[in-house]
Amino acid sequence: MRIDTLSPAEGATKAVKRLGRGIGSGTGKTSGKGHKGQWARSGGGVRPGFEGGQMPIARRVPKRGFNHNAKKYYVIVNIEDLADLPEGTVVDYGFVMENGLAKAVKNNCGLKVLGKGELSVALTVKAAKFSASAKAAIEAAKGTAETL
Repeated sequence: MRIDTLSPAEGATKAVKRLGRGIGSGTGKTSGKGHKGQWARSGGGVRPGFEGGQMPIARRVPKRGFNHNAKKYYVIVNIEDLADLPEGTVVDYGFVMENGLAKAVKNNCGLKVLGKGELSVALTVKAAKFSASAKAAIEAAKGTAETL
């Protein structure tokens, strides 16, 4: 096999539109550009966002909001999601992601455990952050909450 012998699969490419090849082709004479005007000229047309001199919408509408570069995002898990796990399980970020207990978050800083729900099994939970109610619930169930 050589690079000059490669070709796309059958039907994978469209034939190029041949312009200005006579009246019978349907795109003869003006080549689909109509008669005269800015769009018929060579290099004609306007840049994207140009509205004929009118103030463009991107400049008329005020800017709003702010994206903080240093904001910390956590993967969130409630203790109700951990209630069905067997006794003595070690729950950390890797365990949560492998078992699909939470959705992945961009730029995440680790796992955060919140206190929604009930917990009756003793677990070892290793996370970056705990809410006060989550920590209390884990310890009440004879488990351990380790902050990383």
